[in-house]
Amino acid sequence: MKNIRDFKLSLELRIDWSDLDMYQHVNNLTFMRFLQSGRVNFWEATGIHDFYQKTNVGTMLVSTNCDFKRPLGYPGTARVLTKLNKIGNTSFSLKHLVVDDARQICAEGLDTVVWYDFNKNATSPVPDWLKDTMSSF
Repeated sequence: MKNIRDFKLSLELRIDWSDLDMYQHVNNLTFMRFLQSGRVNFWEATGIHDFYQKTNVGTMLVSTNCDFKRPLGYPGTARVLTKLNKIGNTSFSLKHLVVDDARQICAEGLDTVVWYDFNKNATSPVPDWLKDTMSSF
């Protein structure tokens, strides 16, 4: 089992009735939205979003994966825990855990993103300031 304490970034999301599938479980598509919320939370916490707003340089998601471990239901909350997995030259990856109210792992996610210059329509190296900032997560 993953050590939840290794994940410093956390986001609590309410499970809504509309998140459920015909079995009254949170739909698999909703889990992908939960991962997206965790990713955006990481962008905001590290300054990626602000940097993109000023420069038009930021991240582009190239891969996302979700392994489902146990169901989530209504009513309840889902907590998305996010941490940096690894950093390369022009890319990095994030790990996510989706846990329930009892802190049981319901899903594990992995995102791979590239650092992308939207002005040039090309990848570019992840800046050192960002590597340093992300390393704290």
